Amino acid sequence: MAASRIRKLTAGGIALGGTVALASWVFGDDSHTKKQFGLHVHAADHLKARPNKPLPTRSEQLKALEDETYDVLIIGGGATGAGCALDSVSRGLKTALVELDDFSSGTSSRSTKLLHGGVRYLQKAIFNLDIEQYRMVKEALHERANLLEIAPHLSYPLPIMLPVYTWWQIPYYWSGIKMYDLVAGSKCIKSSYVLSKEKAIELFPMLRKDKLCGAIVYYDGQHNDARMNISIALTAARLGATVANHVRVVSLTKNKDSEGKEKISGARVRDEVTGKEWEVRAKCVINATGPFTDSIREMDQQSVNKICAPSAGVHIVLPDYYSPANMGLLDPSTSDGRVIFFLPWQGLTIAGTTDTPCEVTHHPSPTEADIEFILGEIRSYLSPDIEVRRGDVLSAWSGIRPLVSDPNKPDSQSLVRNHIVHVSDSGLVTIAGGKWTTYRSMAMETLDAAVEKCNLPAVRGSATDGLLLEGAHGWTPTMFIRLVQDFGLESEVAKHLSETYGDRAFSVAKLAALTGKRWPIVGKRLHEEFPYIDAEVRYAVREYACTAVDVIARRLRLAFLNVQAAEEALPSIISIMAEELKWSEDEQKRQHAEAVKFVREEMGQQVNRQSRDKIPINLSREEISNYIKRFQALDQDKKGYISINDIRRGLKIGDLIPNHEISGEEIHAALNKVDLRLNGQTDLSEFIQRQGESISGTMMHDILREVDVNSNGLVELDEFLQLMACIKSGRVTNSRFDQLAQEAQKDAEEEEAKRKAIPVDRSGGGV
Repeated sequence: MAASRIRKLTAGGIALGGTVALASWVFGDDSHTKKQFGLHVHAADHLKARPNKPLPTRSEQLKALEDETYDVLIIGGGATGAGCALDSVSRGLKTALVELDDFSSGTSSRSTKLLHGGVRYLQKAIFNLDIEQYRMVKEALHERANLLEIAPHLSYPLPIMLPVYTWWQIPYYWSGIKMYDLVAGSKCIKSSYVLSKEKAIELFPMLRKDKLCGAIVYYDGQHNDARMNISIALTAARLGATVANHVRVVSLTKNKDSEGKEKISGARVRDEVTGKEWEVRAKCVINATGPFTDSIREMDQQSVNKICAPSAGVHIVLPDYYSPANMGLLDPSTSDGRVIFFLPWQGLTIAGTTDTPCEVTHHPSPTEADIEFILGEIRSYLSPDIEVRRGDVLSAWSGIRPLVSDPNKPDSQSLVRNHIVHVSDSGLVTIAGGKWTTYRSMAMETLDAAVEKCNLPAVRGSATDGLLLEGAHGWTPTMFIRLVQDFGLESEVAKHLSETYGDRAFSVAKLAALTGKRWPIVGKRLHEEFPYIDAEVRYAVREYACTAVDVIARRLRLAFLNVQAAEEALPSIISIMAEELKWSEDEQKRQHAEAVKFVREEMGQQVNRQSRDKIPINLSREEISNYIKRFQALDQDKKGYISINDIRRGLKIGDLIPNHEISGEEIHAALNKVDLRLNGQTDLSEFIQRQGESISGTMMHDILREVDVNSNGLVELDEFLQLMACIKSGRVTNSRFDQLAQEAQKDAEEEEAKRKAIPVDRSGGGV
């Protein structure tokens, strides 16, 4: 039986190799096809130099939208829309782009962060002899290599492990992965390889060991998706395109041509920041709005058939100890047939994704069922020694995939595997479907159709293959050392700036404020756990960030990494933005409320709390008795609840002062601002007292929020017991409130022990 299975696998591997080799010979290299159509394989020479032209301000971009007439107006600032803008301007066309929210605010910032060809698509292509699937994989592998080349500071190769728990699957998976390498050809990142059980555990110690036979490692790319998207838009802007975020398309405008037919002539738009409306004139309008494709098509023709079939994909973020720093994991066959990736990203661990039909919305949110599904799959692959806890979920988000049916075919219900480009009778060019990795080739195909159908005066063909993106021109892996040496930045911060902004990191560093410390000299962190600094907020405004959400979600990625940290950093971020954008007090409050709503509803904070509140209080009698004592240690007045004042009393000055060296300049600057006795002088005790008050205010409210379920500003006993039950079950981890209560209980017990230790004859009660 086993021998028969081996013979089948061997024959299958040979057949797979033959099929792929034949397909490679038949279809040849993609560059040949491009040359046939007169398209440039590499960027035009004059586009290769680093653009030194400063970015126009947002107000200048809006004025241009009012005054100019464009060859192309693109609706949508995601990866595909930004890619279309860059492709259009690279052809010498006068180009404009408008985005309702922020660049990459939709699906493009909520991906799995992979640049990949699609291993499972290749499997289908070979077994089903599906040429379309094969072409899609080959195209994606070319685009993967291109992105690694044009944005090396934002993208990098990532090894991904496929653990195997049945011995006969090793040759099966190995042959499939080797076909993946073969199809990539010269664009293969690194060759895949097989690992023994021992070596697999050495490289991925968290892996479940029982029944493990070995593993296969292959390579794909990984990137910072939102920053990549913004870099594409900024590159287009540097080359002369007009790009504007927070601009809504209200309607499409039309004129009659020489034959009396209505043709699209532009769009009426509204600035969502000021409310001002005007018309943008354009010879061609491209609809690149992802899940919102149909809403724009309905502006063109009300009775149009819907082509978008939205599907939600949820991801979660876990602490870094869930995965090695440089090795991902692929679960090729989950309990319901889906694929789950488990990847290191930005110093933490990202896991996903799900695939659930959904409604189109601007504010998708993760569900508890999807989060539990992902956690369940993770548990099946990790060692039983590792407790996969619900409370370890730092962030969770949902992105909407715009699966589409082809309007060019009579059967509108048949979903296409790749993407579609459609031109309506009035000239609206729609690009829909596809995936992140192939944004550039999709944009190229879209502009090819636009140039042909709308008779646009293109100077050349597409010049985006090999065209370096914002920050890539002068970047090297060791560039961060210069940032440390020239500016006095922390190494971790310098690496982050280098790997986010590329050679533009020097412009960011110039905006960094002095810390007042011996080291680092500049760069005040926005949150102590992350390398984001004050200068990035100021630079984000120069890169068209208009709201606090723009910064915490797309410019810094903090909301995607840790919702609690994002909320804690908000006051500092909003304060800096208020300086840059001249916000009033009311506007600052509004921005804070909107940002808090975003992290709670769209980044998983709310569903995290709801999952905790549903946990039954399954504590033993002894545990409840102990926790009541802990509660009473804070509730010294026996009120039946714990208030802010109780927390203030429980906190010690040593807990409130930051544990770092304070420079003389910092002390004198603070002393000059503090005079509690109003006597024209300030001593150190007053300074420490004020420092304790200012730090503890935010800290105390954060601690209270951890457990205040009904949001009444108080913590009742039932809420406290609920928290203890959640900690016991793993739904809550690292609770500062519980740590505070433990300290209070310990202090109370020590005080009681001291009282009992005093002899009666020395207590004043003897004869």
